[in-house]
Amino acid sequence: MLYEIQTYGKEVLRRKTEKIPEIDNAIRKVVNNMFETMYAAEGIGLAAPQVDKSIRLFIVDLSPLEEDEGKRVFINPEIYVYGGESDEYEEGCLSLPTVREIVTRPTCIKIRYQNLDGDHIDEEVCEFLARVIQHEYDHLEQTLFTDHLSSLKRSLLKKTLNKIARGEIEVEASENFEL
Repeated sequence: MLYEIQTYGKEVLRRKTEKIPEIDNAIRKVVNNMFETMYAAEGIGLAAPQVDKSIRLFIVDLSPLEEDEGKRVFINPEIYVYGGESDEYEEGCLSLPTVREIVTRPTCIKIRYQNLDGDHIDEEVCEFLARVIQHEYDHLEQTLFTDHLSSLKRSLLKKTLNKIARGEIEVEASENFEL
């Protein structure tokens, strides 16, 4: 089942997310629907708030870009170390159609989370996967990638963001992969 992707201006994108107490069939169904929704929108990452669910869950699949990376599920994640080195990359977001901007992020992180089997995983992640994880994790923290931009950049985007909030710019499949 495809979910409606929530766009800029929707309250759910700024709502506190709740920890998932139990990984059951209902959560597995949400995950499957999120993957279906993400693929339909040609994304590589999707967080639960983007599909109107205020829970601590996001998914990633970098296989369209990196054959070594497949589907990954992050339940109740916590990034507990941000590395000292950072880089810049142009990001987009399914919740911010047509908006793409350069964002600076740490190149390595350490993250704890659960997978769909309930296993607790603690790992260090670097490079592009680390960027995608940080982008999706931000959604769980009521943050959009535009929040990382300078106030000048944000003010230049204000007109476009207002159009998104009013529904004048809609989510559609993109030629570029969106997070």
